[in-house]
Amino acid sequence: MSKIREKFERGEFVITSEVGPPKGTNIEPVLKEAEELCDRVDAFNVTDQQSSVMRLGSLVTCYLLKQRGLEPILQVTCRDRNRIALQSDLLSAAVLGIENVLCLTGDYTTLGDHPQAKPVFDLDSVQLLKVARGLMEGHDMMGNELDGKPTFFLGAVVSPGYEPIELQLIKMEKKIEAGAQFFQTQTVYDVKVFERFMEKASKYGVPIMLGIVLLKSPAMARYMNENVAGVTVPEELINELASVSREDRPKKSVEIAGRLIRQMKDMCQGVHIMPLGWDKYVPAVLDEAGL
Repeated sequence: MSKIREKFERGEFVITSEVGPPKGTNIEPVLKEAEELCDRVDAFNVTDQQSSVMRLGSLVTCYLLKQRGLEPILQVTCRDRNRIALQSDLLSAAVLGIENVLCLTGDYTTLGDHPQAKPVFDLDSVQLLKVARGLMEGHDMMGNELDGKPTFFLGAVVSPGYEPIELQLIKMEKKIEAGAQFFQTQTVYDVKVFERFMEKASKYGVPIMLGIVLLKSPAMARYMNENVAGVTVPEELINELASVSREDRPKKSVEIAGRLIRQMKDMCQGVHIMPLGWDKYVPAVLDEAGL
């Protein structure tokens, strides 16, 4: 059974971190970084061609993590595969013993390093959740019976800072109806925004994990404000980052992330940290957050 599912069912706080597969075949540094965090993190969310940049696959990375005794969360995006390939990959994951699956629609291909690539988007995240639930029930998308059915713990994403928030709540309801059993949020930097969201979303009774991206610079924060829908980095946080030297920014980033988690952790059931290459700072963030 999924370890994070068990923890949620016991009412325990779940901590996950993001793993970005390499652009190439040198997987050892990624696996080593994950192993170094295993005493502090319950599971590792493995990205699927994040930002439409071609990398090693999420499925094989998850399998290698599992071989080392770590708990993976398989990200599956709808951008690159049609419904046949998506169902096949889900069955493959089940055979490899991977239960945690985060269903995403995916970023558009023009954002990545192969902008000429043809996007697929045969399904969206809600439809993918329905398909995964159908596989668990023993049939494919066309109703054909399976010879052996998988067991998944299905996750989805939600954006607490998106306006109007009612649209996110409607989409959240649809994802739950489709089969979502837990949620990870888009990164949040405003405690009041998250509090308002949780007041409305807690009624659904599904575990919600706060998402936090480590801020590396004021320029990164401003870029997110201008380009990432539903994400707002308050000006006071940008000024706080700008007040220290470049050498001291990792320490300040850790301080900010830890403080935000500490202020919001009692509102939710877990936290998902997206270090974006700063994996070595995750333990310090958790220390700062009191986790």
